[in-house]
Amino acid sequence: MLKIQYEDDALIVCVKEAGVATQTKNIGQRDMESMLRTYRMQKGEPSYIGVVHRLDQPVSGLMVFAKTKEAAAHLSRQIASKAADKYYYAVTDGIPAKQSGKLTDYLLRDGRTNFSRVVSDNTQGAKRAELSYEVLEQKDGRALVRVLLGTGRHHQIRVQFAHAGTPLVGDCKYNFKENIRQTGEGLMLCSYKLAFVHPVTKKKLVFEMEHPFSL
Repeated sequence: MLKIQYEDDALIVCVKEAGVATQTKNIGQRDMESMLRTYRMQKGEPSYIGVVHRLDQPVSGLMVFAKTKEAAAHLSRQIASKAADKYYYAVTDGIPAKQSGKLTDYLLRDGRTNFSRVVSDNTQGAKRAELSYEVLEQKDGRALVRVLLGTGRHHQIRVQFAHAGTPLVGDCKYNFKENIRQTGEGLMLCSYKLAFVHPVTKKKLVFEMEHPFSL
């Protein structure tokens, strides 16, 4: 079921549930692009949906999609230039050494295994990754952190926090402790806030949702 927070002639802002892909070629698998295409067709509108950014399949949260090619190009430029702000909530397995700070690493993606890792800055193909974080709450060896992305790398938040010694709760790919314990918890990472300039009106839009996590 679609959870639409805002819609006009240029764009749709909605909430992606954890487990739903942003976009997929797998027949029978739910994805946001297909669901929104169907939604538009049911309203008698053109089925075009422009995917301008992505969330990993296990990640929940706010996303913006374009309803025209012009809006898609404008929003894509904002995402690529970091003019659009994306904020996340995450729960870490362990308490970060500092209550707030910045993580800067170089990441190398392996497309064959869909896995990224931290490497030295002179590694061929490595890309700089930056994020800022703030610990909001901590309890029983876990911390609720607020994250602002400075770059948009593959699995960036998951990889950087794991490298810092505080992997995300529920992350079966980068949290080796999760694989040992097999708690069955979903990945505790949510895109809770989006801020960008409307491609037509040029007004700054900010959307926010409550995070689904409790310690």
